[in-house]
Amino acid sequence: MIAGIVALAGCTGLPEDIEPVTGFDGDQYLGTWYEIARLDHSFERGLTNVRAEYSRNEDGSIKVINRGYNAEEEQWEEADGRAVFVEDENTGHLKVSFFGPFYASYVVFELDKDEYSYAYVTGYDRGYLWFLSRTPEVSEEAIEAFRDRARAEGFDLDELILVEQEKNLEEP
Repeated sequence: MIAGIVALAGCTGLPEDIEPVTGFDGDQYLGTWYEIARLDHSFERGLTNVRAEYSRNEDGSIKVINRGYNAEEEQWEEADGRAVFVEDENTGHLKVSFFGPFYASYVVFELDKDEYSYAYVTGYDRGYLWFLSRTPEVSEEAIEAFRDRARAEGFDLDELILVEQEKNLEEP
């Protein structure tokens, strides 16, 4: 998921009329997130079991480890990155880099603020969309709520992929 955002290098703005969540708690956001759905892009094409692990770096930035399984090549793919807040740590708008000084937007526009159990994320425009969850599976109702919100925000869901999360696949 996040590794592909590198394709958006230098694009750290917000999609028109989409606001990042406020009252964001960066520390509560840390940990593992599973990719439930995404808009299809070449940088994640064919990947299943996609998940991201967020932790703090010593400098206060957020360490990102993004991992997915490439079934065709029968191997895990992984990318390490660094994220920093664009405005302040109370706003869900970060910029992420996987290659040096090149950053791309990571905009959390919906979040379960009580338990941080799910998040809806976009890039700098509506061509990028992810549904993340703390669990590898969610209810049909949760997926429909995501679709409804995404449509209401103007996302085209024709290329939406529900990401397979296998239970017994060994990670590296």
